[in-house]
Amino acid sequence: MPHSIALPDACQWLTQSLLSPLPAPLTLDWLFDEGSLTRRLTGLSSDSFSVTPLCEGWQPLRDDECAALDLPQASIGWVREVYLRGHGQPWVFARSVASRSALQGDGLHMDELGSRSLGELLFCDRAFTRRAIEVCHYPRPWLPTADQLDGLWARRSRFDRGALSVLVAEIFLPSLWHAVHDHPENR
Repeated sequence: MPHSIALPDACQWLTQSLLSPLPAPLTLDWLFDEGSLTRRLTGLSSDSFSVTPLCEGWQPLRDDECAALDLPQASIGWVREVYLRGHGQPWVFARSVASRSALQGDGLHMDELGSRSLGELLFCDRAFTRRAIEVCHYPRPWLPTADQLDGLWARRSRFDRGALSVLVAEIFLPSLWHAVHDHPENR
């Protein structure tokens, strides 16, 4: 089931320069890492990384997503929600969105990714440029039922290639932080 609940002012996405107070250094490092999260999770899991699709399809985008993509409110877009897993455990809940109009003429087939990582695709295609990373405490109702906790850190960034913009949000689940603390050499 998609998690597209519209909450007015549900969260304020902030860049690192506007974030106050700052989270712990380890959290800050994960939130603002400019590299591929897929690659970092693959390393942390000793290559026991997988992607589990939860839902994907055309639906109205949330207001914060429309604003980030420079779209009118209630624009229709492709929404893909997945778990990024390490050792079978959901470590990150990810939500990626793109507008219908941009996707239809671009050739990026988000609907054909299946259990492949969108992030890896974005990082392998040098034509994509990444905008600034923004973070917030992700609203509980926007999470899958099993993970509805308050105060989970999330980050998002927009990837642009020509007329196509893809907004990728990644929400760090408690199981990730347990794995990071259990394997300090992989931090």
